[in-house]
Amino acid sequence: MFNSFAAPPVDAILALSQAFRADQRPGKTDLGIGVYKDSAGATPVMRAVKAAEKRVWQSEGSKAYLGLGGDETFAQAIDDLVLGAAVDRARVRSIQTVGGGAAVRLICDMLVEGGAKTIWVPSPTWLNHIPIARSAGLVVREYAYLDHVTSAIAFERMLQDLAQAEAGDVVLIHGCCHNPSGVDLEATQWTELASLLSKRGLLPFIDIAYQGFGDGLDQDAAGLRHIAAQLPEVAIATSCSKNFGVYRDRVGTAILLGQDAAGADRAKAVLLAKGRVNYSFPPNHGAATVATILNDPTLAADWREELESMRKRMVGTRAVFATALRQATNSDRFDFVSRQKGMFSLIGLEPAALQKLQSEHAIFMPPDGRMNVAALRETDVERVAAAIAAVA
Repeated sequence: MFNSFAAPPVDAILALSQAFRADQRPGKTDLGIGVYKDSAGATPVMRAVKAAEKRVWQSEGSKAYLGLGGDETFAQAIDDLVLGAAVDRARVRSIQTVGGGAAVRLICDMLVEGGAKTIWVPSPTWLNHIPIARSAGLVVREYAYLDHVTSAIAFERMLQDLAQAEAGDVVLIHGCCHNPSGVDLEATQWTELASLLSKRGLLPFIDIAYQGFGDGLDQDAAGLRHIAAQLPEVAIATSCSKNFGVYRDRVGTAILLGQDAAGADRAKAVLLAKGRVNYSFPPNHGAATVATILNDPTLAADWREELESMRKRMVGTRAVFATALRQATNSDRFDFVSRQKGMFSLIGLEPAALQKLQSEHAIFMPPDGRMNVAALRETDVERVAAAIAAVA
């Protein structure tokens, strides 16, 4: 049987990572893989995470299962972080998941069981969104999001596309720091989008994986909170990989907002059942660590301070890099980099140019040109800018 399997499609990001590791050239630069890196090029363990892990280790008295929904104190703390005071908690239900990707999958499975057939996703979107949705049985349709000429949101085209959606369709929305474009909706656009969703009877499914990386924790959740307050039903997938730096611990949540408590309970029961046949029980260590931080004022304050310093570093890197690109190219072609938010930008280079970056300059980016700005070290800014100018 095993010899009969066809090779699955190559994952562009994982293939890039393998090629980077195999490259022996000094000074090589990986701007593809989506992890935060500090100015030295390391992905550090945050101070509050280290302190909380020690507490968890010292206080843990059992390795028994917590339940299908994982750590309830963790899920409630994430509810507070994401939703704030936007909605009545009587209609909110949430569970711990194995990272944000599992939250997306479980929600898709739940929506299919509820009768959903079509999901609208932004073009472009995170590499895994479409495969996950299709694997769950949803028909995927795309709506315009990025204007590749201006590197801004194609908002009127977005509204036109979503006006074709039918009642009951699901609309996937990035909560902030859009992956891969780095272009976010403005407050007035969130308001217009919420109105369209409500009028057409569409179900918003918000994936928020980078809260705190754009404008700040509350600012980054403002659009999500507006939709949650305006729509009767909302699904939300969250991740702690980036803003807590617990990538390998796989910490996420699936949050559901029902029309009322009874509806939310039924939806949560389906979500738990989907998790049961997928991975059964989620792991505890990372979620317990995050819960310890969020429920301790001192640790939470230290986490917020370090997260804010990470955010400011990305803002500063964008500004410096945009300036270097302007000087290297003698044009404003890449000025959009400084206006975008979060870890990523679509740099706008053709595949042949990206291949030259890799082969001639040891700079690695995936075929779509998604650049991880957070992986750009200060010492590499001018070299990378000059290389882009040479191949552009």
